[in-house]
Amino acid sequence: MRCALIGSGSAGNASLICSATTSLLVDCGYSIKTFEERAEALDFEPASLTGILVTHEHDDHVGGVAALARKYQIPVYCTRGTRVATEAREGTLEQWRQISPHASFTLGDIEIHPVPVPHDAREPSQFIFQQRERRIGILTDLGSITPYVVNEYRQCDLLVLEFNHDPALLASSAYPARLKRRIAGNYGHFSNLQSQALLLAMQAPTLRHVIAAHLSERTNHPDLVARCLEETTQTLGNLSWSIAAQDRVMPWLAV
Repeated sequence: MRCALIGSGSAGNASLICSATTSLLVDCGYSIKTFEERAEALDFEPASLTGILVTHEHDDHVGGVAALARKYQIPVYCTRGTRVATEAREGTLEQWRQISPHASFTLGDIEIHPVPVPHDAREPSQFIFQQRERRIGILTDLGSITPYVVNEYRQCDLLVLEFNHDPALLASSAYPARLKRRIAGNYGHFSNLQSQALLLAMQAPTLRHVIAAHLSERTNHPDLVARCLEETTQTLGNLSWSIAAQDRVMPWLAV
């Protein structure tokens, strides 16, 4: 399998997970034009998509899904709660396929393991993708570490992990107090310190690469994330990392 990020941040997220015969897109918070341009930069053909998986209904993850699904006739997989919340804004979509957040399913030659997470959405689910013994995990948009999340992601080879904010920058930001509480709350977004704590708690024996994702442009900075990851790798040892950006693609990584 291999993974590439169309982009990731507070204003838009989209990730590609592909095998030799199956191509999956996780979320699409970008316009069709932007998605197509970035897919071309990755030498990827949108019409080849097997399916789109949606983690939750917030605009930075689902804003471009309906238009993309309609244009290319791509089935969209998500929980019932995510579908209901999205349809309230986007209207009915023929391509919807309902999944359970507690049951694995297969598309092509990739097995997909949904993982429920604590986030302020209707029925959010993150995903782990498995082909044979290799696993790629996507884990963003959650506000607290749970034993279930730690256990589920422990066997990943590649992990796309949220590093949303720095607590000090969030506290000193111009955001309203209510928004600050929401971001830092148990159903908000991971801080750099929480992401670091998760990696240390997992002690993942097979994890070889971490992609820091969903960075806030206002309450985080790549230098702070890099410092946090460098400290983490000193403890965990054989672990490489990279940092995703809102405005550019992240090239393919294979596992």
